[in-house]
This record gives sequence, structure tokens and C-alpha cells, in this order.
Amino acid sequence: MFELHEVLVTITEPIVTLIEFMALILITLATVKLFFQGLWLLIRGDADGDQRRSIWLEYGRWLVAGLSVQLAADILESAIYTSWDSIGQLAAIAVIRTFLNYFLEKDIAEIRERQRRVRERREGREDHTTPPLEVKS
Repeated sequence: MFELHEVLVTITEPIVTLIEFMALILITLATVKLFFQGLWLLIRGDADGDQRRSIWLEYGRWLVAGLSVQLAADILESAIYTSWDSIGQLAAIAVIRTFLNYFLEKDIAEIRERQRRVRERREGREDHTTPPLEVKS
């Protein structure tokens, strides 16, 4: 049984590292893209803020994807490290990433709703049945 565990660790560790590297690439590229798009928008201007929201929505999608990939690596890692300390640390990381993912998804949904309302107003067919969004302070 001990030998099988060693084989599992030997196989899983590089896979987890590769998955974490993939998440790193996803998040890094998305952040670099956001930076340059934001810089360009700052120079060029965005009168109604529509492009800024669109850029933020795209960035949020990439962050959610990156966090999901990292969570997959955490799940695989939990299979090979069975001490309570390791499992506790992995659980804490998973909970933090899950909460980040949840709030990013919520923000993305709010931005989509705002964009939908802006489009409807521009097209002259505002939906009066939808309650207004809450303003965060």
C-alpha cells in the first residue's frame, strides 16, 4: 500500500504543478490584457463607461476560469497529502477560492444586467418590470 501511495504522489505532483502553471498563465495573460485595454481606454476615453464595464466583464470571466483551474489542482492535491495540516490548508485555500469565484460570478451577473438595460434604453424599449439594482457603498 505504501508503494502505491508513492506512485500516486509521483504522478500527481507534476500534474498539479502543471495545472497551477496553466492557471497562472490564464490569470497573468488576462491581467496584462486588462492593463493595456484599460490604459488605451484611459487615453481614448469612455464617455458612458460601457467599454469599461465590458472589459471588466471579460476580465472577470478569465479570473473565474483561472480560479476554477486552481481549484481543480487543489482537489487533486488533496488526494496525495493526507495529513490533517495539509488537508486543512488545502481546505482553507479551496474555501477562499470558492468565495472569490462566487463573488466574481455575482459581479459578472450584475454587469451583464446593467449592459442589458443600457442596450434596452438605447433601443427605446426599457423593461419597467425589472427592479433597480442595489447600489453598493
